[in-house]
Amino acid sequence: MSWGILVTVAVVIFLAELPDKSMFASLVLGTRYRALYVWLGVATAFLVHVVIAVAAGGVLRLLPKRLVEAVVAVLFLLGAALILRGEGDEDEQEAELDADELPAQRRFWRVFLTSFSVVFIGEWGDITQIATANYAARYDPLTVGVGAVLGLWLVSGLGVSVGARLLRYVPMMLMQRVTATILAVFGVISAVAAVKA
Repeated sequence: MSWGILVTVAVVIFLAELPDKSMFASLVLGTRYRALYVWLGVATAFLVHVVIAVAAGGVLRLLPKRLVEAVVAVLFLLGAALILRGEGDEDEQEAELDADELPAQRRFWRVFLTSFSVVFIGEWGDITQIATANYAARYDPLTVGVGAVLGLWLVSGLGVSVGARLLRYVPMMLMQRVTATILAVFGVISAVAAVKA
């Protein structure tokens, strides 16, 4: 297990997920229900998505290296462009609306399943899932999986516990620009690797 890859993946996934709908959904759910129950549901949904993304990345490893690098480059650059365009704004509003319409029942399983469902459905095809698959195609899948899970769990923990305070001090636009820049850099690195392969 490479600690450098693990930390890199965790940081990139953390930054990419901060301005995302799931962090806002976690924040809203955490204000309505018991924080631990919400976090357990959200964390479980993220774990399932990481397993799926790592498996998809494993399939990408079977393809020719040049093709994989080209696909990875396109996906990273596409992710950077989507973040800069601000397409997440509508998704964030939908996540907040969905959370506002949830039943008020506070028992563990109800809150857990509600939190799990909101994030599980909302994360399909998300940039963090795509980035995780990309990393898994290039590096050790276990290391990538652990890094991605750590990054996602940290974001969901922040969303549930201190999300509102964090957004007062860190402008959303700054987080989006930092994330887009990081993804664009990885896209360029992958494009260069595809040309050299």
